[in-house]
Formats: sequence, C-alpha cells, structure tokens
Amino acid sequence: MRGRYELKNTQNLDTPCLIYYTDIIRENIETIIRIAGTADRLWPHVKTHKSLEVIKIQMQYGIRKFKAATIAEAETAAAAGAERVLLAYPLTGPAQKRFLDLAAAYPAVTFYAVGDDMGQVEEFSGLCLKYGRKIPFLTDVDMGMNRTGVSIDRLEEFCRLASRQKGISFEGLHCYDGIHDKDTKKRDAAIQEADLKIKEIISRLAQDGISCKTIVAGGSPSFPCHARCTDWYLSPGTLIVQDAGYYQTVPDIPCIPGAALLCRVISHPGQDLFTIDLGYKGIAADPPGQRGYLWGMEGAEPVMQSEEHWVFCMKKDGKRPPVGACLYVIPTHICPTTALYPEILTAEKGIVTGSWKVTARNRKITY
Repeated sequence: MRGRYELKNTQNLDTPCLIYYTDIIRENIETIIRIAGTADRLWPHVKTHKSLEVIKIQMQYGIRKFKAATIAEAETAAAAGAERVLLAYPLTGPAQKRFLDLAAAYPAVTFYAVGDDMGQVEEFSGLCLKYGRKIPFLTDVDMGMNRTGVSIDRLEEFCRLASRQKGISFEGLHCYDGIHDKDTKKRDAAIQEADLKIKEIISRLAQDGISCKTIVAGGSPSFPCHARCTDWYLSPGTLIVQDAGYYQTVPDIPCIPGAALLCRVISHPGQDLFTIDLGYKGIAADPPGQRGYLWGMEGAEPVMQSEEHWVFCMKKDGKRPPVGACLYVIPTHICPTTALYPEILTAEKGIVTGSWKVTARNRKITY
C-alpha cells in the first residue's frame, strides 16, 4: 500500500501540505455504503473534510443527507446540493438567528436542528414563530458520553415537551454514542443495550401520537452496529477519509487512510536523529499519544515535537532519510488536521491532480 501514498514530481510542492487520495476516498465511500446497505440510509458528517468537493463526490454515489457541526459546514453542504442537512450542535445565542437565515437562503434544503435544553428549545421555537419558519427538530440524546444530550432516563419527558413547541416540528432523535471500543462484541453489546432502551421510548411516544420518524445514529466506529440492530439513519464521518486512529482502533471496518501530510527532512541534529518540518501547528494535537505515523518507516521513533519541528530517531538497524527527502505522515486524527490547512491537494496514481478549498475551515462563510 506504500506506493499509493508516494507522489511523483514533489520538487515544487511546499511542505508540510495536506494530500487527499481521491481513489481511496471513493473506495471508502463504497465500503460505507456496502455496510449500510443503501446510500439512502447514510447521513454522514462533514466535519472531517469540511469540503464542498468531498460532499459532491458522496452525492455521486447517491448520498443526499449530511450532518454538520458548524453553520459554515451546514452552508457548505447546502451549497453542494444536499437535500437534508442536520446541524448536530445545540443552537444558542446568535447561532439561532444565523441558522434561520441559512434555512431561508436555501428553501429547497430541509434543515434540522437539535437540542437538549428546554429553555433554549423554547427560545428557538419562539424565534422560528417570529420569522415565520418551522424547523424540523431532533432531540439530542446522551448515549453515555456526557458531552451533550438528554439522558435516556429523561428522554421521553423531554420529547413530549419538545413536541408541543409551535415553532419547531419534532421529528425524532440524534443519537451519537462515541463508542470506540476495539472489541467488536463489546461495542455491539453496549450499542444494542442503549438502542433497545430508545426503541422502548419511541414505542411509548408513538402510542400517544408522537412520531420519531427520523433517527440519526452512531459515528464512524459504531455505525455498523446500529446498521445491524436498527433501521435508523447512520452517521459515519471520519471513515470517508479515514485516519491512522480509526484504522488501528476499529480494524473490523475495512476503510483505508485516504489522507497524508507530505513533509521534508530538514536536519540531522545528532546520531540517528532526523527532523521533519511537521510541528504540532501542522497536525492535530489529539488524541494523547503519537500524533501521526511515518509511512513505510517503522524503524523511526518520535523523540520530540515543537511548533515547527518533529524529531525522530532511527533504530540501530535502520537508515535515516537524507536531508531534503520527502516523507509521508498518516495523521492519527484527520478531522482537526484538515482544519489546519486552507486547501487540500488531491492525488491519484502518484500524481497531484488538483486542489480543493477547505470550504468550511472558517466558522462563518456567509451566515
């Protein structure tokens, strides 16, 4: 697989730079559709790539629904021609009006909001009434992350209250679980337990005429589990591009890392040491541990990293690369890595084929 990352004619490429391999990304999309069963069941997140072009590629495969973390990402999805866009982030402060302005600008797109605080939901509902809008709403469910969302023990009551709000149209649930367990059986068991509780709540709500017709569930590691035990919409994100983190922690999902950082060796500061021009300003600082992996150089061990430098040490039986050599780092976490770059270089079969703007890198585009 090493040959898939190496580029020809790199002499004029400034480093570090971000490369997306379009053939791999297409293969990953095909894999995700195969796991989901149909493209129509997918509601993928755009936070990984923040790119209008990547959304358009997914649309070529029949994917029409997208999830966003920011209003800029939601605008990017709408501009790409999405049919439905879910802003999976609580709307507070001026974001409420910005979201309504965005929805008004794209009347052919159905925009969905989420929430977990009844005070904010009531405020947003009132604003919708003021501006003559009725926005579809999903209750954000805390599946155990304790990050956002209504806890399962309060979920039924919250949904009943949300369904009474006049400015929004209660339509269902947003169920992101954040489960990353490497053991597939443990992952499945945890998800099935939570999904069963939610199904019971949905059934009780339905008995009183409150429909949860739209349920968007899971993230990249867990969406196959939800696919097996529900008929809900599925929401992978990272897997479309894929990174070293999920490649290692969820090996049961056969998606290949489709992005790399091209960098150069800039120094040999000591015996067996070499430094590349990829500091932590050029690669995501999370999760804890190694931030990226030098492809094809298993004998190189990271020593230290600063803002613009990353020092490695070669094991005694390895030969360090010469100063000026181009190397490829597969980031552990591609989502925040992409956000560090204004553009993505695209490549296929060893050739740079073009560039894409990281459209939603800034948190505001128009609205």
